[in-house]
Amino acid sequence: MVVSIKDVASRAGVSAGTVSNVFSGNRVVKPDLAERVRRAATDLGYQPDRAASQLRAGKAKVVAAIVPDLNNPFFTSLIASIEASVRGEGYDIIVASSHGDAEEEARRLSALLGWKPAGVVIIPCTDEFASRELLSGSGVPFVVADRVPSLFDGDAVTVDNVDAGVKAAEHLVALGHRQFVVAASSMKLQNIRERCEGIEAVLSREGLAAPILIEVGLDFDTAAERLGTFMEGERQATAFIALTNFATLGILASANKNGLSVPQDISVLGFDDYSWMHAFKPPLTAIRQPVDEMGRAIWNRLRGHLSDESQPSARERLLCDLLVRASTGAPAAEGVRSA
Repeated sequence: MVVSIKDVASRAGVSAGTVSNVFSGNRVVKPDLAERVRRAATDLGYQPDRAASQLRAGKAKVVAAIVPDLNNPFFTSLIASIEASVRGEGYDIIVASSHGDAEEEARRLSALLGWKPAGVVIIPCTDEFASRELLSGSGVPFVVADRVPSLFDGDAVTVDNVDAGVKAAEHLVALGHRQFVVAASSMKLQNIRERCEGIEAVLSREGLAAPILIEVGLDFDTAAERLGTFMEGERQATAFIALTNFATLGILASANKNGLSVPQDISVLGFDDYSWMHAFKPPLTAIRQPVDEMGRAIWNRLRGHLSDESQPSARERLLCDLLVRASTGAPAAEGVRSA
């Protein structure tokens, strides 16, 4: 038997309109009534008819999101944070991946817009952000997250990447390091260039040479291969800074393969902060991006446009934290290497 909205209303002892408001979010319902309705719906196995609701409203209570790669834990963590923000307000979230390809990004975005979402969150796969015209022409409010091109002047939420680079370099310089390797995914990305800018500013200020820069790609296998090749022939650098989570893993895998101990032979400072970094031996010093804050800020920017279409655009730049653990220490004396 198909459970109707009237069945739920009868079970909860409320009107059908109240049930509708609970699931649509069109009107605020007192918390105790909303809880009774949701409990009754669960008991009866009721599922709201999203398609019918969309037809009535002309727009779905859906937020669409597109990211470069769903295999990247940073992107999936950010999506989870956004989902946590929208869940309590009657919205669902649908997600697609561009696989790092601009043409695929445009195709996937067109498909998402076909669902008539209330808003869109996008992490562009390139600085060119070719999909901007498609989004602007759709009339759907959107927020750009994480990878924000420098010339983009719409709604955006990112971190202060220059400051993140400064914090990483200052920590290692204070420990006595003078020779650095920076493992960057791709210098074609604005946020990566900004992180390098912060690191180079600190080294220049201290009168130190610029870091050795290695572009390690956007996946773990490429990062491990390129860093492994470097470590086979290079023993001078004492500090390695990773600018992405895959770069962090690539450094660790390459160090292990080449018999380098952390932090006795090299200090390693990673980017992002995940549970495995706490469990790794030694626990990793890392730059933590404020993922939960980013998710809330993205939703707040988007929600503002849903309630007031005239709201001006703005860019929010959040600060990262430096979490000091055991993977960074003073460099070993010249010529000394752990057994």
